[in-house]
Amino acid sequence: MPFASAYGKLSDESLQRIPTAGADFDIHNGKLLAPILIPRVPGTPGSRAVQQHFVRFFQEQLPDWEIEWHNSSAKTPATGDELIPFANLIFRRDPPWAASGDVARLTLAAHYDTLYHPEGFIGATDSAAPCAMLMHVARSIDRALTDKWAAMQASGEAGSGLEEERGVQIMLLDGEEAWVKWSATDSLYGSRALAEAWEATPYEPLSTFSNPLGAISLFVLLDLLGARSPNVPSYFQTTHWAYQRMASLENRMRKLKLLSTQGTDSFLPESGKAMTQFARGFVEDDHVPFMARGVEILHVIPHPFPSVWHTMADTAGNLDIPTVDDWAKIVTAFTAEWMELDGLMPKIPAQHEIRESAKTEL
Repeated sequence: MPFASAYGKLSDESLQRIPTAGADFDIHNGKLLAPILIPRVPGTPGSRAVQQHFVRFFQEQLPDWEIEWHNSSAKTPATGDELIPFANLIFRRDPPWAASGDVARLTLAAHYDTLYHPEGFIGATDSAAPCAMLMHVARSIDRALTDKWAAMQASGEAGSGLEEERGVQIMLLDGEEAWVKWSATDSLYGSRALAEAWEATPYEPLSTFSNPLGAISLFVLLDLLGARSPNVPSYFQTTHWAYQRMASLENRMRKLKLLSTQGTDSFLPESGKAMTQFARGFVEDDHVPFMARGVEILHVIPHPFPSVWHTMADTAGNLDIPTVDDWAKIVTAFTAEWMELDGLMPKIPAQHEIRESAKTEL
């Protein structure tokens, strides 16, 4: 576990500054979540509307993040000879002085597409809520990244080679769902195309990494999150240390009473899992094409799956919003710790400050 001790823990004070999404996770008009709670079958108007929701959010609120589209097309068993378009969206923030091939990137991923059948399937846990969580993560760490890198440039530390250059990227992936029946060819359309393309895209000679796949320091995949009382196992022995770091943050936040689901079981209960308890089996998901090419994976997916999985009951009304918000906080804390943002997270405004700000905007 070469990276396990390579970054320090977030202080309690920094954990207390991890923000809630609040009204932005409202299922009716929340700015982050509500626009995603529509059918999002690849190639349809709903899919395009959600893509534009993601892009507008980053363009308008997080302009320092690079936006990359990865487009592909494929035939599916349900659509015959018609080529279906798939569009992956990658939002990336690297140290401003670093060359692209020299940055090790924490990669946070979720898929945004929905099932072709049944018609009208919303996929609230699968995976509208995880996408909204990742938008919240990006917004929550943005200012701290700016302040950290500005301080490094001011001190002359930037680009000194004294430590590994670290960035973060969020991947919202298309075409995860099978169109007829899950198989190696009827599933993971977007992630298969992206992993293949990145493997074949070399960085400049003498770069630290050979291609964008090699630059992924850890691939954290969120899926089927948003139902009450999730139980997420540790799936992979090689990244159990990262699972333990996330679980430790969850437990500390519970002790500090920073989570809304107080009094419930831990979302991540397997910190003490022995190495002999790891099996070879795992849940197939968007990480598979990356894992097959040597990328380290932390899969954040509950087992058993939510009871609403792949049913018309996977709706906004069946999300447990306190659980959604707590996942967003836990993943934000994990990302802030990974990116060494201790002491840099902005202070959360008091309620009276928020009210005054709202009056000013009006």
